[in-house]
Amino acid sequence: MEIEHNSVVAFAKSWGLFYLIALAAGVVIYALWPGNRKRFDRAKKSILDKDDRPGD
Repeated sequence: MEIEHNSVVAFAKSWGLFYLIALAAGVVIYALWPGNRKRFDRAKKSILDKDDRPGD
């Protein structure tokens, strides 16, 4: 069984697109999941917790 280059390219383009869409949807769902709110709020505020100055 011989697979042509054009067939492989078409397969990669179509399924690669679906893969990237699914990955992006997964990231958005993870970021907006209600259980992660505390984690993201803590990360957002942690940068302001310490008074770091250059040379300290």
